[in-house]
Parts: sequence; structure tokens; C-alpha cells
Amino acid sequence: MKKFFRILMIVVVAAAFVGTFAYLFKRSQPKEIVYEELTPEMGTISKSTVVTGKIQPRDEVNVKPQINGIVAEVYKKAGEMVQQNEVIAKLKVIPDMNQLSSAQSRVRLSEVNLKQAQVNYDREKKLFDQQLVSAESFEKVSQALKQAQEEHSIAKETLEIVRDGVSSANKSGSTTLIRSTISGLILDVPVKVGNSVTMSNTFNDGTTIATVANMDDLIFDGNIDETEVGMLHIGLPVRITVGALKDLSFDAALEYIAPKATVSGGTNLFEIKASVQVPGDVTIRSGYSANAEIELQRAENVLTIEESALQFEGEDTFVYVMGAEGYEKRPVVTGLSDGVKIEIKEGLSTSDKVRGPQIINSK
Repeated sequence: MKKFFRILMIVVVAAAFVGTFAYLFKRSQPKEIVYEELTPEMGTISKSTVVTGKIQPRDEVNVKPQINGIVAEVYKKAGEMVQQNEVIAKLKVIPDMNQLSSAQSRVRLSEVNLKQAQVNYDREKKLFDQQLVSAESFEKVSQALKQAQEEHSIAKETLEIVRDGVSSANKSGSTTLIRSTISGLILDVPVKVGNSVTMSNTFNDGTTIATVANMDDLIFDGNIDETEVGMLHIGLPVRITVGALKDLSFDAALEYIAPKATVSGGTNLFEIKASVQVPGDVTIRSGYSANAEIELQRAENVLTIEESALQFEGEDTFVYVMGAEGYEKRPVVTGLSDGVKIEIKEGLSTSDKVRGPQIINSK
């Protein structure tokens, strides 16, 4: 029995040794390399670039006050539509004390002059009725009374404007009523009731009461590298995709290419703008990040092959074409490439069989 187990153990060890040797021998053998076979074909090659940017309204305005004051009422909020000349907010005027004092003094002086002119007129009229003064003298007094009345009216109106920001004779054109200058969507109302606001002048941009934009007329605004800007032209079709709106893309047309570059991170970039055509049932918000795909070059009905078939030696480009004795090296002249396929201008035909990428099989 012991002899049997000894023999069995020797057989198992020998089998393991032979199996290991066979496995290692098989692994040590060179692997057969198989190549994918490609056939050139006629097709279209296009080269595109993708520009990042934002969607924004073409017309976006900041509505600002024409006077200094305090916000008394706000009638609109962000997200609401507004028509041109519609009131957005109302201001309470903070009068300048020097101007207010001067206006009050002018009113008092005009009252004194008016009273004196009225007295002179009443006296002159009695004498004129009694035919004791000439018509010319009476007309002068009458004219002086009219001038005093006009001066008093102007003085009171000036005081109202300085004190209240509007006169009783011109309430509809009040500068205390902040009106939208365009029709559109209110994007932002950065002020609240009680906030102080200032008018724009040489030294101050003024306080923005509201930002209004026409969201029916949108543009894509982005920057393109100087190496590609030379391939662009006005009217070039553009495909816009918005990150916030999945599976949606919009047609656009290039309408502006900046004549001057801006430098960003040591790179010269040129601003471009494209008018965006958005369907009526899609809501676009100002400032959405977007990508613009622009076709820079296009070659139609040309001979193409996968770019992976090309080989390079220095400045020479060649492929391996199946011949009578296997694959033969053949130089080619290439053209436009889209990163996957490339145009072959010379060296191949649709009847050729070209060696493609390697497919490694072990047998």
C-alpha cells in the first residue's frame, strides 16, 4: 500500500511539472500580431472648435434716477415684465438746504413784488377809468403786473421742484418716478424702500434702481483663440448648447468678431458674438453658461481614412497598403482632419486595403 501511494505521488508531481513546463513554453512563444484592415472611402470631413461663453440679452440697461433721494416705494420686482415708461419705483427727494433756502427767498420776494404790482395796477386802473392817464401808461402797469404774476408762479414751481422733486404743474413728468427706459424683463431690483440713491454725474455712476433686458433677443458672448479666429467670418453658422438645459441645442449665426485681442493667461483671445434663435417654449435665463460649436473648415466628397492608419517619419507621412507580397509602405498627402478621419489628397484609392491599428492575439 505504501508503495502505491509513493508511485501516485510521483505521478502527480511529474504531471504538475509537465503542465507547468508546457504553460511556460506556450507563454514564451511570440504572439501573432493581427492588423485591422481599413478601406478608404469617400466622405465629408469638417473641423470644428468649441468656444465657451455665456448667453445674455442684447439689450440690457440699468435704470438710474435723475435726482438724489430716498426710495419711497418699489412697484416692481425681479422676474416681472415691464413696459417702456412704466413706473418701477418712486423717490422721496432730499432737498439741498442752500437751494431750498434760495428758492424760499425767491418766493417771498416774488410775493412782495406781486403785491406792489397789484397795488400799482389797481390805482392806475381807477385813473384810467376816469380818463386821467393815458392808455400807454395803463398798459405799462398791466404788463408789470403780468410779469410779477409769472415770476411768482415760476418761483413757487422752483420751490416745489427743489423741495419735492416735482411741481404741481408737471406731475406726469416727475423725476421722482423712476420709469423703465425699455420694455422687457426685470432681471434685478437691487434697492429697497428706505435706501438712499444718487443720480449719475461726472464723478459718480449713480445708483441702479433696476436692471431691465429684452429676453426675446439673445446673443452668445465668448472668446476664441487667435490661432482659430482667422478661420471665422460673419454669418458663420453656430450650434449653441446650454449646460443647464440638457439635450437642447440652438442655432445661431456669428455676427461680431472683435478687431482687437484681449490677453488672458498669456493667451490672445478675441471676443465673438452670435445671435441665438431660441424656441418660444424654452426659457433662457441671463448669464447661462454655454458652448458654441463652430465649423471652421469643411471638405466634401473627398477620400478619407481613419487617422490611426497613418505612420510618420520626420516630415513624411505614409501608410501600409496590401500588395502582392503583403503590406507595402506607400507615401500619402493628407488634408483636413477631424481628429478621427483624415482627408487623403494623394496616394490612395477606394480599392486599396490599408493596414490599420494592431490587434494582438495569442494562440
